[in-house]
Parts: sequence; C-alpha cells; structure tokens
Amino acid sequence: MFEHIENVFEHIYFNIFLYLFFIYICFYMDKIYTIKDIAELAGVSKGTVDRVLHKRGKVSQTALEKVNEVLDQIDYQPNLMARSLKNTKIYSISVLLPDPKNDSYWQPCIDGIHEARKEFKSFNVKIEIFLFDPTSTASFVETNKMLLQTSPDAVLLVPLFYKEAIEAIENYNSLGIISSIFNNQLKSSSIKGFVGQDLFQSGRIAARLLDLLLKKGLIGIIHIDEDYENAIHMQEKEKGFRNYFESLPTDTFEIVTFKVKHPQFKSSLKEFLLANPKIAGLFVTTSKAYQVAEVTSKNIAHKVALVGYDLLENNIEYLNNKVIDFLIHQNPKRQAYLGAASLIEYFIFEKEISPEKLLPIDIVNTENAKDYFS
Repeated sequence: MFEHIENVFEHIYFNIFLYLFFIYICFYMDKIYTIKDIAELAGVSKGTVDRVLHKRGKVSQTALEKVNEVLDQIDYQPNLMARSLKNTKIYSISVLLPDPKNDSYWQPCIDGIHEARKEFKSFNVKIEIFLFDPTSTASFVETNKMLLQTSPDAVLLVPLFYKEAIEAIENYNSLGIISSIFNNQLKSSSIKGFVGQDLFQSGRIAARLLDLLLKKGLIGIIHIDEDYENAIHMQEKEKGFRNYFESLPTDTFEIVTFKVKHPQFKSSLKEFLLANPKIAGLFVTTSKAYQVAEVTSKNIAHKVALVGYDLLENNIEYLNNKVIDFLIHQNPKRQAYLGAASLIEYFIFEKEISPEKLLPIDIVNTENAKDYFS
C-alpha cells in the first residue's frame, strides 16, 4: 500500500515539474513567432505578412507599416537556414584572377576560394575559377569573355588592370551580374563589395619602416612587370609612401621611382643601381622583392635596406638571410575566402555584402615569420 502511495506522489511530483518547466518556457524563453502570430498582431492576413517577409507581390503602404512595426517590436529573425533549403535555384559565382603559374602570389587566393567552396558545399552554389595571365591585358579580356559565356549570377575578380576591369564591371552591371573585388580597390558604383587592405596606408607603413632603418638617404621605389599607368594598386602604394616622407619636418630623404619589366629585369636593375651608387633603401611594391634581393646581394657591396610584400617562399628565404628587412603580409587567401563567402551568403542567406572589408596590415620580419606558417 505504501509503495502504491509513493508511486502516486512520484507521478504528481513529475507532473508538477513538467508544468513548472512549461511555465518557464512560456514566460522566460523567447517566443518563436509564426507568420500567423505576426498577422494577428498586425491585423492583416497571413498572405500579406508572407509578401512582406519575402519581398514579393504588392502590399499597401498601410499594411507594410503595420507589419514592419510588429517585426521591429518582436525583433523578428527569419530562419535563414530553412529558407535556403527551400530555395532550389543554383547560384553561379565566377572568380576571375591571375594565374599562379605566372606569379605564385595568387595560389593562396585559389586555396581561399576552395575553402569557401568546401564550407558551403551543402548549399546551392557553384563556383568556377577563371585564370588570366597577370602580365597581359589581352589575356584578361579574353578570359573574361569565356567567363561571360557561363552566364554567372556574380563575379568575384582581381581588378589588376584598371581600364579593362572597369569596363568589365560596368558590363556585368548592365547584364544584371553582381560584381565584387578583392586585393586591388577600384571606385565604381557598380561594385558590390571590396575585400583587401588600405594600399595607401600600406605604402605609408613601408615608408615608416625604411625611415626607422635609415634616418636619411636615397630610396628607390621599384615597380616590377606591370603597366604602372594601368595599375592602381602600385600607384596607391607609391602615393602613400611619398606622402609619409612629404609629411616629415625635415627633408632628409630623396625618393626615386624605377619601373622595370622582364626579360630585361636584371640588367635594367643593375644599371639603375650603378646610376644610383648611394642608394640606401628600396621599396618593392609587388610580391617580387626576392628578385630585387637577388640582384642587390650580388651587385652592391653595402647593405641596402629592403621592404617588400608577401610571404612567398623565396621572399622568406631572403628575409631569413637578412637581405630583405621587412615583408608586408597582404593575406591573399583570407581576401579571396571572404570575397567568395560574402557573395555566397548574399545569395543563400540574403545577408548584405559589406561595401568595404579592410584587413589588418601585418609587418613580418625574421622574428615572427615562423608564426605565419605554424
């Protein structure tokens, strides 16, 4: 008998627990509002709420204001995951970037694209990469024509050549194709978003580093391989570099610019160095500081301070040998990943693309270089 009474009390206690738990859920946890709830609160039909949430069909201004007022009050958050699963459209994103066979700097960009593709592989997104020769505007134009034949929904590109890139982006816009850029920044109302660094500021940082190393003397700015007049990234870096020295209270530095292309690179650089025997420092505006380091280490008796860009294997070798003093890390893999991910999230989750995403400007020397490869 007592055992029976004990079981009855256990049953009562369990029911009381469930009831109290239910009360807690109702009063202390956030309520999940349905379209029906929102419609009742706003005094409109469920169909009107659906049209407002999905931005389709016609809704009167009065109804729109009522629904939006309720959405603001309840801090409504749509279930984006569920929405994406219901969407059967496959979005196509094309990536237009320089071929790493011509310049190994671009390989991490491809790795970043692959990382984004892997992360979002469960969603209805197709990413295709198109590679062009970074030394040829004709290659950029022809590769872009091939890209357009696939009729993408969006293009993520590296606008290496200013004139041709602007023309391509304006054409995308006329065709209803969304465009985002990374690595090099361009100004155009047709561009949805940019991921990269403040190149003007990175030029100033390079100048500051050489100022600390030298205190005075002749400094050369070295532009390698690209058409300077059509390369905004080079121009911005040089502007920032010169701006730093122009802002100094004393005129203790002289700045000269040297532009060179292959195959005359080594001989032309040697001639430049012979014509400027008092050269104290060099700023290389691309990832090819190792090519300059090779020439200076063999042809100049005195130590020349050298600042360049990017963590290429050859650059790291000369950095560890103290021929290169500092490298500015542009994090190309992260740039490409963020550029691709932002477009994917725009299509799948309706997340707005940030107009500008600036990454930190990392300064690398022999003391911290290993940290970037651990």
